Amino acid sequence: MRNKKKLLIDQLDQKLAVFKGTEMVLVPQKGWVNTIRTGLNMTMYQLGNKLKLTKGAVQKIEEREATGQITINKLKEVGEALEMKFVYGFVPKDGTIDNLINLKAEKLARKIVLRTNQNMKLEDQGISSAKINDSIVDLAREIKREMRKSLWE
Repeated sequence: MRNKKKLLIDQLDQKLAVFKGTEMVLVPQKGWVNTIRTGLNMTMYQLGNKLKLTKGAVQKIEEREATGQITINKLKEVGEALEMKFVYGFVPKDGTIDNLINLKAEKLARKIVLRTNQNMKLEDQGISSAKINDSIVDLAREIKREMRKSLWE
């Protein structure tokens, strides 16, 4: 089962690799629809004809996109009308899905080990910093291998 999860994560990382190195894409102030339409020197009326909508409806689309209130399906329709491909997705902030899982596993392991060590200190049974670090590494590996749901809390 572990190999299947790792394979799925590796495949997901491969799919996302095309976005590696790209910084966050900033949406233009007036939105992509308006920016591309005006960049192509296309009027709202012309785009409306392609979408079988009125000029006013195109204006509403542009306003909704600029305020983040547009649907993905509507953006796909506009993309088709502009003869462009609509791209949508999520990209890990720190490189890969595997890195994200490693960071979360280490954070959870650290929390568990330090809490346990605190309880042991209260009973005069605390462990050394080196042993704490080893325990964190071992527990993080186990958490990652098991892909515990608690990883995401």
